[in-house]
Amino acid sequence: MKNKYSEIQNSSANIDFTTDWQFSKFSHPERTIRLATSFSGIGAIEHSLYRLGLKSQIQFAGDIDENCKKAYFANYNISEKQWHSDIHNMDARPFKGSVDLFVGGAPCQAFSLRGKHGGFEDTRGTLFREFARLVIECQPKVFIFENVKGMLSHDKGKTWEIIKSTFENDCGYDVYFQVLNGKDYGIPQSRERLYCIGFKKETEFKYPAPIPLTRTVYDFLQSQFDRKYLLKQKGVNFITRTINHQKSYTQINGDVLLCQKRNQQFNWHGDFIFHPKLICDVSTIKTDEYLFRLADYEETYYTDFHPELYAIRPLDCKTEQMIVADSKDIDKRFGRFRKLTPRECLRLMGFDDSFKIVCSDTETYKQAGNSIIVDVLMALLKKMDITKYGYNG
Repeated sequence: MKNKYSEIQNSSANIDFTTDWQFSKFSHPERTIRLATSFSGIGAIEHSLYRLGLKSQIQFAGDIDENCKKAYFANYNISEKQWHSDIHNMDARPFKGSVDLFVGGAPCQAFSLRGKHGGFEDTRGTLFREFARLVIECQPKVFIFENVKGMLSHDKGKTWEIIKSTFENDCGYDVYFQVLNGKDYGIPQSRERLYCIGFKKETEFKYPAPIPLTRTVYDFLQSQFDRKYLLKQKGVNFITRTINHQKSYTQINGDVLLCQKRNQQFNWHGDFIFHPKLICDVSTIKTDEYLFRLADYEETYYTDFHPELYAIRPLDCKTEQMIVADSKDIDKRFGRFRKLTPRECLRLMGFDDSFKIVCSDTETYKQAGNSIIVDVLMALLKKMDITKYGYNG
């Protein structure tokens, strides 16, 4: 199906600046959204529907990662029969006519600007065709396909043309696409992703307009955290190097998060928090292995932005817990550095604290970094009024 608005896709003309989607109401909030996903991860679209207060019924979901399955089953109502571990073995034909919304995004490494540019020649590139096959088989009323923005420019745009043509001609959908940034939809994270939406019937649709960012990373931090997240000498050396800051490998006490990645907290890339020393802190350089003198390092830019907000102290001498002190009685010549906690990483992807963490820190960091920003999905669902496509049963 050829989109009559194809000329304005991925441009400002493709965004609706005339209506405020934030305050729009769903036309049929009583309806149930019959949902299907592949490459499901930890269920960003499921959590989006939950946060919007909409009823949903999972038809099928799946991911090859067993830890994703563990997290998914802990948080959503699903049975083993509804789960597929290998998309190649998934038969969606029994679900034809019973899927309102299908969401997924084939692994993006093949199309990433930072990857090897393998595209369709990369074996992972063929997973897109499996996603398209499921669209053809289950015929959802709407699908959302999310991926890295590098997909648009790969192989001088030829890769995206093949993908778009597949959705339009082989699947038979009215296709819209736009690159959106998480920081434009309420989450302080600079994460640009391609959001492709297909409608089974010809539809007039424009993407939701950006909204002012009213929160910073600080608003998503935990008031209490374990001492194990504090960095030692080697990590502090890396994140305070000027060259790493200039190349955006690292950021300390930033208002807007760098784009989360699956391994960001284990190679000292990404965002970190500096906690200045309280004047009343009994710790000393000799007794606290996490306390550092800033004069020994290159970068100190992070001490210029309300460092008193980040002051911490040990909760008590017998625990490994640290608690935010929010004090002006600080000595910012000294301080501690830490990585974000798994919960903070989830919050900065739009998962509220109702989401159960059941995997290790390593796996949870990976899951958060691979997910879709929930708040962007919520904006899309509100703008298209997803309840129009819901089920009355």
